[in-house]
Formats: sequence, C-alpha cells, structure tokens
Amino acid sequence: MDETRRTSTHYERELQDIKQNLLYSGVLTEKAIANVTASLLNRNSDLARQVIEGDAEIDKLDTEIEEQCIRLLALRQPIARDLRFITTAIKINGHLERIGDMAVNIAERVLALNEVPQLKPYIDLPRMAEIAREMIRGSLDAFIREECELANRIRRMDAEIDTLNEQIFRELLTFMLEDARTIHRALLIMQVSKNMERIADHAKGIADMVVYM
Repeated sequence: MDETRRTSTHYERELQDIKQNLLYSGVLTEKAIANVTASLLNRNSDLARQVIEGDAEIDKLDTEIEEQCIRLLALRQPIARDLRFITTAIKINGHLERIGDMAVNIAERVLALNEVPQLKPYIDLPRMAEIAREMIRGSLDAFIREECELANRIRRMDAEIDTLNEQIFRELLTFMLEDARTIHRALLIMQVSKNMERIADHAKGIADMVVYM
C-alpha cells in the first residue's frame, strides 16, 4: 500500500513538473515578445540580440519537456484523462517552441530596421504584440485550469490580430506604391507583422488543444 502511494505521489509530481515547465516556457516566450517589441519601439538592437541568444533556453526547455512526456508515456502507460493531458502537453510544447522561433525571426528584422531611418510610427505592431502575449498567457492558464470557456475566448482573439495584420499590410502597400525607396523598410515591417500574426496562430493552437483535451 505504502509503495503504491509513493509511486502515485511521484507520478503526480512528474505531471506537475510538466505543467510548471510549460508555464516557464510560456514566460520565456512572452518575455521574448516584450523585448523584441521594445527593441523595435526604442531602436535598441541589444534587446533584439538578447532575444536571439535567449532562444537557446527555450529550445533546451522544449527538449526537456518532450523527454519528460515521452518518459511518462513509456514508463507509466497513462490512460484516459492523463493520456490526453500528456499528448496535449507535447503539442502545446511544440507551439511554444515555434513561438520562440517567430520571436527570433522578428528580432532579425528589427536589427535591420534599426539600421535605417524609421518609416512610420509603430502603432499597430505594439498592439499585436500585447494581444499575442495575452493569448499565450490565457491559453496556458486555460490549460492548467482546464477551462474550456477561457480557451474559447482566447481563440476568438485571433481575429483581432488578423485584422491588424491586414491593416498594416494595406498601409505599407500605399507607402511602397507612392515611393519605391520605402520598399525595403516596408517589407521588413510586413515580415514583423506576419510573424506576430503567426505567433497568435500558435497561441490559438494551444487554446485549440485545451478544448480538445
């Protein structure tokens, strides 16, 4: 009986470790988005370089979480609710790793933008970043608390990001049509916006997995 109880307690601790590591990964991705946005707004290239360098920690955590999940699947052979939790955690982990990659992509474009005169005030991009961070935080919260209603609210937020991305595209297209000298800078900003939109897609993907679970 005591051995069974100890085994059960250890198993629960392993599940909690996965949750905590996913939350920490979420914190790291949120920080990356905040830093790369600040880098763009303040033309601080050092922050962008920090985001690029910090991706290694997100990648390391991604590997650790995946190994934890695979080990539990192999050794514990979970069923029903726990099986859904672990398989969902694996997919959420993948989304977070991709968000880290998107932040690096943005940082690389920001480094280029910081080397040239600013084309326009950045108004919609910070809003996109704010929504994306809220979506990451909310989707992980929904996962931990197993709240379908919260997950569905996060999913609906993706539409606002899409609208802002389209708005930025149309505005920058006008710049390029009016003055060919703006094309390079406009394309870089478009790529930043597109990567923000893709980050939101991955956050929505996390919320989708919560609903599935």
